[in-house]
Formats: sequence, C-alpha cells, structure tokens
Amino acid sequence: MRVTLTGLLQAAAVVTVLFSLVTLLPVDHFGVQLFTHFRLQYLGVSLLLLVAFLWLRSPWYISMLAVTVTANAICVLPWYFGESNVAGQSEIKLLHANVLSSNREYDRLIALLDSEAPDVVVLQEVSPDWLVALDELREDYPYSYAEARDGNFGIALFSRIPLKSVSHFDSPPLGYPTIVASLGIGKELLTVVATHPMIPVNGGFYDARNEQLVGIAELLGKRTGPKILVGDLNLSQWDFNYPKLEQVAGLRNSRKGFGIAPTWPTFMPFAMIPIDHVLVSESISVTDLHTGPRIGSDHLPLVVTLKL
Repeated sequence: MRVTLTGLLQAAAVVTVLFSLVTLLPVDHFGVQLFTHFRLQYLGVSLLLLVAFLWLRSPWYISMLAVTVTANAICVLPWYFGESNVAGQSEIKLLHANVLSSNREYDRLIALLDSEAPDVVVLQEVSPDWLVALDELREDYPYSYAEARDGNFGIALFSRIPLKSVSHFDSPPLGYPTIVASLGIGKELLTVVATHPMIPVNGGFYDARNEQLVGIAELLGKRTGPKILVGDLNLSQWDFNYPKLEQVAGLRNSRKGFGIAPTWPTFMPFAMIPIDHVLVSESISVTDLHTGPRIGSDHLPLVVTLKL
C-alpha cells in the first residue's frame, strides 16, 4: 500500500464530514457532545478541503464537502451578524476570567484589570492563594464576595457598583459554589449569577454539568428585571443542552454579532472553543465583546460592555 497526498486528503475529508454531520444530530450523549464544540474548526477544515478537491476535480468529494461547509457555516456565521441595539442609559463593563487555580502569574490579571477598567469582575478557580493575591483589588473594587476553594471551583465577584445583596449556594449535584448578586443600576436592580459546572469528560460529569445548569436556568427564569449569567459553563452554544439553558433562563448570548470568541484552551490555539459565556436578558444591550490577552491561565478572559 502507498500513502499518497490524495489519499490523505480523502481520509481527512471523510473524517471531517463524519464529525461535522454526526455532531449535528440531537444525541444527548457526552461522547457526541464533546465534539460539538469544534464547529469553527470543522468549518475551516472543510472549506480548505473543498478548495483542495476543486483543484483535484473530484466531483463526489466536492459535493460532499460543499454540503459540509454549508452545514457548518449555518452554525457559525450567524454569530458574526446581529442587530446593533444600543438602547439604555447605564453602561457596564464586565470582565470574566477563569484564572486557573495553579496559576501564579497574579500580576498579569491585575495589569489586565488596570487596562480594561471593568465595573464588575467575575473570577473562576479562585483558590485561597488567589484570594490573598487579589486583596489589592479591594481599593478599586470596594464591593466583593468570594468563596475561595482548593481545587478548580472557587469563585469570586468584585464590583465598583454597590451590591444590594450577595450570597452563594452550593449547586447540586456536586456542591460547586454559585454566586447570586443584586446590583443597583439607576432605578434598576440587576441580577448577576456566576457559576462554574463540571467539565463533561465522562457520562457522570456530563450529567452533573447538565443538572447544575438546569438548576441555574430555573433560578434565573424565576427572576424579574435585567439579569446576567456569567461563567465558565463548560459547554459551547452548539451543545445539545445549550438551547434549553437560554430558553429556561430567559437569556441570550452576548456573543451574538461579535463572533465566536473562543476562550479555551490557550495551550492549543488551533483547537480553542467558546465555553466561557456572558448571557443577558433581552432588556440588556451588548455594545462590545472581546477576549483579553493571556494571563497565565488555560482560558482567555472575556470582556463584555453592556447597556441597560
């Protein structure tokens, strides 16, 4: 047997088509859903392969890849377009970052906060050591709440805006902390919920992640007024369970109109996926969304500017 360039391209085409189309099926299984997150990569690879087979003049592969490119584009391109609704009197900049509990490059986060000057900061994987390092933030962010924990599920919120109320509860089924805060914005009372469910790398963890997100969605669905869900949610917008999260919580993704903005993993840039999210209610306008620079974590920060 001889390995040829055409043969390698054909094998790559079959694999790309298979993964692209199987992950479109409504299959509620962790093994399938783990591969739904790479929709942007599927689009890029299928487009390159289509160009290659156009050059090779291979009608069957051209047809197969044209369908695959179209299917992936339908999933990806709408995120780059959306209505530019900038209604609202009060502007808030929110920064979310999974800092990585083992990361010791505290100064990189501090420098980013100095540069971006967000009004509200939500941090994930806040360990006791991280909480000590973040003590200097209290001068610029006098309102804060933290539930630092060893491991990867500590959480903290820092705000320049007064907190009318703030607390946390241990989300079932694994008891990871979720912060629930109310901020006074003019005459409005803004609800901010920050959470970080389990990474769904097996069936049990997948079910645990889904259970935590369902509970959060139901909590938000009962809240009136403007509301925000922010966190490393460990799912992308193409996950089978994602639409239910938006529907039950009554929220939409702030990425709409600003692109995919992948955030993880920084150690494999070509495979980065969007699993850190800021979801907002319909009464909140999004005027900007972008990822921040590396801060020593395996996640990029996500910075969102809102009006309400």
